[in-house]
Amino acid sequence: MFSNSTAPRDLDLNTFIRDIADYPKEGIVFKDITPLLADAEALRLAITKMAKPYKDTPIDIVLGAESRGFIFGTALARELNCGFAPIRKKGKLPYTVVSEDYDLEYGSATLELHTDAFAPGQSVLLCDDVLATGGTMEACCKMVERLKGNLIGMSFLIELEFLNGRKKLNSNTPINSLIRY
Repeated sequence: MFSNSTAPRDLDLNTFIRDIADYPKEGIVFKDITPLLADAEALRLAITKMAKPYKDTPIDIVLGAESRGFIFGTALARELNCGFAPIRKKGKLPYTVVSEDYDLEYGSATLELHTDAFAPGQSVLLCDDVLATGGTMEACCKMVERLKGNLIGMSFLIELEFLNGRKKLNSNTPINSLIRY
């Protein structure tokens, strides 16, 4: 049961991730985070650990990539006492947007961000649940750059190191991932 203390106990977060074979298509082993999300202590610990590297860094906005980046991004924004803005799939945002095409582990798509999600020069933290091939986050980085944001870091629950996603991302920007496969 979740305690009311301010510090969650130190759980092995890896034990809350389950593998789903051949999802969303044959040959892919999907890392299912829903058991972690369903456990109050595991979720709290994940957010605490994802926020820790940025606790002493002024952050204006956390941007979360659709869709599980919304879950972690809003919680991180609350933990870091800053705002949140969603990065959505094409056609899902109602205002003027900047767009970026990208490749996934299993396809391609387009992401969009409101042009007024943050002001030029504001400090931005990008967030998603998984860093896989790096395509999604590369597209996010490009949109932050085009809108002249100050990208201070990227935070992930999981990193699939064997897919080399970090290689697509700016090596000068800190990347934090809690669980690595």
